[in-house]
Amino acid sequence: MTTHRATITNIQGYSIHDGPGIRTVVFIKGCPLRCLWCANPENLTASVQIGFIKNLCKTCGRCGKTCRYDAIIPGEGYRINKDKCVSCGDCVDACYYDALVRYGELKTAEETFLQVRKDKMFYDSSGGGVTVSSGEPLLNPDFVYELFSLCKNEAINTCIETCGYVPQKAFETVLPVTDYFLYDIKLIDPVLHKKYTGCDNELILENARYLVKSGADVLFRQPLIPGINDTDDNIQRTSEFMLSFGEGGNRLQLMPYHRAGTSKYNALNQPYLLEDIKPMSAEQIETVQNKYTEYGISCSISK
Repeated sequence: MTTHRATITNIQGYSIHDGPGIRTVVFIKGCPLRCLWCANPENLTASVQIGFIKNLCKTCGRCGKTCRYDAIIPGEGYRINKDKCVSCGDCVDACYYDALVRYGELKTAEETFLQVRKDKMFYDSSGGGVTVSSGEPLLNPDFVYELFSLCKNEAINTCIETCGYVPQKAFETVLPVTDYFLYDIKLIDPVLHKKYTGCDNELILENARYLVKSGADVLFRQPLIPGINDTDDNIQRTSEFMLSFGEGGNRLQLMPYHRAGTSKYNALNQPYLLEDIKPMSAEQIETVQNKYTEYGISCSISK
């Protein structure tokens, strides 16, 4: 079998929020969207990146002495000159204090499989398995197909988290080896979708129709962002879209907005554009859930 490669930022074991049972999640770098609320900014670009965690830095100077490209800025501010940095990771290896972090490592599908297979006892006992996420894993459909084929040979359940903004061919490639799809429906209005994610949603909705029509096991998910997609109009139109599929597409999981990714924006020296938005209360989230339920949607909340 040909071994395909992808840039992986993390392989996270014992996840219980990314598909059924206990799962290992493989985070693959690269995403076509630019959602303003994204909690994983290190996974937006497909290339390896170096981050700097200022509060861990002791200004010892080892990184500057190690860097061959003069990409370390002296002083107490942000230390990485992105115009010069080639993300080789030498500075990360030199840092005693973990103030520098390398986001991404190129791995083959076989290398990745050998790592996720270590947790098979947990999958077998819980009905879990392996989930690919990020970012958008289906920007690497051949890698996912190879990884999942290896999983299926070992009777390991497979799941994809996707934003849907990829060619239909990507879904055709992975469908034979994928047990579950967690499919994001962020906004129905195409103008608002482009405003908040950088892309319209025509391809996303087309691919959703394709998956459900193909008989795939799809759980739609919605990041719930206060003031952006919790409106009555979006709830109604999202419900109408999902109900058009019949029972095959009427399940929705709400993923309440959080600010857990802001530290990674700081590490990458990138602005977080939703600084003023606060997480919703439990009562507000339940109100949205009830509205979806009233429309006939089987709606749950991700904990």
